[in-house]
Amino acid sequence: MNLMPGIDSTSSALQAEKLRMDIIGQNIANAHTTSGPDGKPYQRQMVQFEAKLLELGRDQNGQMQTAQGVNVRSIQTDDTPGSLVFNPGHPDADDKGMVRLPNVSLTHEMVDLISASRSYEANLQVVRTSKQMAQQALKIGK
Repeated sequence: MNLMPGIDSTSSALQAEKLRMDIIGQNIANAHTTSGPDGKPYQRQMVQFEAKLLELGRDQNGQMQTAQGVNVRSIQTDDTPGSLVFNPGHPDADDKGMVRLPNVSLTHEMVDLISASRSYEANLQVVRTSKQMAQQALKIGK
C-alpha cells in the first residue's frame, strides 16, 4: 500500500524544476559570453516539459495503478540573434567594430528563476503534506 501517492509525481516535478534552475543559472553565467567554443556568442537555453504517465504497480485487485508526472522533453537553444553593439576595442569585434552579444536577458532569466523556484517550493510542500498525512494515518491505526 502506497501511503504517499503524491510523492512519485512530485519527485519527477522536483527533478524537472531543478534542471530548469540549472539551465537558467547557466544562461545567467553566460550572459556576457561573446565567443564560445564554436566562436559564436552564447545562445540562451530553454527547458521544455511534458506530462508522463508513471506506473506505480498493481493494487490488491490486480489493476495497474498510475499517476502523472513531469518529464523533460528537451533542452532547446533559442536561435534569436543577440543585439549588436559598437565596441571596436573588443576582441570579438568584426571589421566594423560591432560585437554580437548573447541573446540572454538577465531580467527574463531572473523572472524564470523565480517561477522555477516557486514551483520547486510548491512541490516540496506537497511532499511535506503527504508525509504529514501518512504520519496521521499511521497514528490512527495504532
